[in-house]
Formats: sequence, C-alpha cells, structure tokens
Amino acid sequence: MVDGPDGHPMPNGMDALTGLPVISLYGQKLSPTASDLSNIDILVFDIPDIGCRFYTYLWTLSYLMEAAAFHQIPLVVLDRPNPVSGNLSLAEGPMLAASEASFIGRWNMPVRHSCTLGELAQYFNATRSMSTLLEVVSCKGWDRSDFQPEWGIPFVATSPAIQDFASMLLYPGLCLLEATNISEGRGTHLSFQVAGAPWMNGKQVAKLFNQLVLEDLSALPIEFEPFHSKYANQPCAGIQLQVLEPPFFQSMSYGLLLIKMIKELYPKQFQWSPYPTSVNKDGQRHLNKLLGIPDAEQLFDLPLQSFIAQVSKLTFVADWKEAVAPYLLY
Repeated sequence: MVDGPDGHPMPNGMDALTGLPVISLYGQKLSPTASDLSNIDILVFDIPDIGCRFYTYLWTLSYLMEAAAFHQIPLVVLDRPNPVSGNLSLAEGPMLAASEASFIGRWNMPVRHSCTLGELAQYFNATRSMSTLLEVVSCKGWDRSDFQPEWGIPFVATSPAIQDFASMLLYPGLCLLEATNISEGRGTHLSFQVAGAPWMNGKQVAKLFNQLVLEDLSALPIEFEPFHSKYANQPCAGIQLQVLEPPFFQSMSYGLLLIKMIKELYPKQFQWSPYPTSVNKDGQRHLNKLLGIPDAEQLFDLPLQSFIAQVSKLTFVADWKEAVAPYLLY
C-alpha cells in the first residue's frame, strides 16, 4: 500500500518489482484514459472496502466500470467480504440526493450499504445500464452475518487511517466530524474512535453522551495529541467510543447525535469547517456531500426531539434490501 495524506493527490509511479507503470486514479484524473488502456486485454479490480458510501474505493470502481464499458474491455472484480457484515438490516441512510453527488458519493445508495463491492458492481451495472463486460469472482466461506473479527484471519489496514476493526465500525458516524472543528482522531492510533478538541471537557461530554445513548455504545473521557491533521501537536480532550454490541450497532445516528450534543454544549467554540481535498479543492459543503442531503447543517438547528425524529427518518432505508436483492452473491 502507498500511503498518502487524506485527500491529497497521488502521483503516477512505477512498480518496484515489475517495472510496470502505476497510473494514479486519484490525482489529475479519476478515470483511466484511452492511452492508459491501450494494449490492455482485461482489467482486474482487487481492492478492499469497509462498507461505507464515502469510502471512495467504490467510486474508483465506478469510474473503472465506465471506462471498461466505453472501451469494451472485460472487467473482473475479485470480491472481498464486507468487514462490518452484509446484514442488510444494519444498512443506514441518508440515501444520496442527486444534487449532492461527488467523488465521495456518485449515485443513490445508503451511507452504510451492507453489500460487497462485487454486489454493488452488479447492482450499478444493471440499474444504470452501464453495459460493462463484468465478471465477479465471489468469496468462499463468507456468511453475510460475519464481521471481520469472525473471519479467523489477521486484520489488514485498508488505508492509513483505518488501522483496526473498531475504526471500520465507527467510521460512518465519526467521519462526519471531518465537516467540523472537532478532531476525529486522524493523526492518532484511534482514528474515527475519538472526538475531541483543545476546548472540550472530556468528562462532561462522556457523561452526557452516555446518558443519551443505548447500551450498545459507551463513551470514555480521553486525552490525545494528534501528530498531524486537525490540532496537530496540540493536546486535545474528548471521548473515546467503544462499541459493546457490534451485531446491532449502527453508527450514523450516534455520529449525528454526538455533533448535535457538542454543538449545544459549546456554541461559542463549535464551528462547521471546510475539508479541502484533491476532488473538492475549497472543501465547501462537505457535510452535504458526506450525508448526501442538501442544507445538512440546518438539521442541527432543530430542537432535540425534532432532531431525533428527523435523524430516524433520514437513516432508515426501507427499500434498499429489496433493491439490491437480485444482485446479492451471499
């Protein structure tokens, strides 16, 4: 794996073992050109996923599917299990509005999708009439209810900030902190497991959060100091989230509630923040793009009970299981 800062473009390179060129699809372009594909007989996609719409390997696959279809080159997807399970009852919205399409969400689907990339490739190939010459090589021995710790094989990091299973499980909800001035733990060994800032009181936040949430999640006060990203080399206080019941846990509602709570506790310190990346250079409307809904910040101005009701409505995805059913492989 080639490591790079989140959102920064990756350059082309050369494979040290074979001497073959490595073409970046996260730099000057997101899709391979005709020149890149010249003399290519077949494309093979062999990349892991963590089951979340804004984890962008899926969208690199979507661009590859379009290019393969246009140039009539067969594409083989070597499928991987979903590490946060394929239990479709755990899928969470919001569904993506077309107005908020971006590289962190191109097409209509939930945030937590509970599918494999092979299944999603089949789904989009059919429902978007892509005409990709697609073959999916299925996994053997995976049950949809299995989470990564149940696979019986060592954990392998899928990207620099996803270093263990807990980060995968919490990622959909805690990644929303990217759109705020609250650290999501980048630059620590607890990325997407903590929330904090120099101005936060961890004990206060943990106590209130634990009063609000159900028994499948616990918040502990913590102090940390990121070595890069937000608040680099600054002491931060906040909370560490621990998932107690992974088979029932859904992170989106908790991530939204956490932001709402901190915004109410610290109205003078809390801010919405841009999140510049190679594909969103000014970083504006990042929360809209993550949630896939317009005017997302206005959600947090609602009174608490109205906020909870709206979150419940947004995160419920009634038709997703039925929509993907014909394309499931497991």
